[in-house]
Amino acid sequence: MADKVSKLAEKGIVIFSKSTCCMCYAVKVLFKELGVTPMVCEIDQDPEGREMEKALMKLGCNAPVPIVFIGGHLIGSTNEVMSLHLSGQLMPRLLHP
Repeated sequence: MADKVSKLAEKGIVIFSKSTCCMCYAVKVLFKELGVTPMVCEIDQDPEGREMEKALMKLGCNAPVPIVFIGGHLIGSTNEVMSLHLSGQLMPRLLHP
């Protein structure tokens, strides 16, 4: 399962999300407002979602969701994404993943 998560994470901009999570929604809206269309993996709608969540935690994710990868690099959860955005460091990463 870790291989599947890693392969998905390499695909540009990826958000591992749950469809009912308000923090996931906020991150997806932020990306949309920035004009970015990330690949979104709704792990609560995936039959292998539980295993994907465990694999994400093993990769060093400190929160279950949302988990954001840009260019195969783990960015983190809502706090890390918002911190990068507020400091002006998110857009350059999104433009050059």
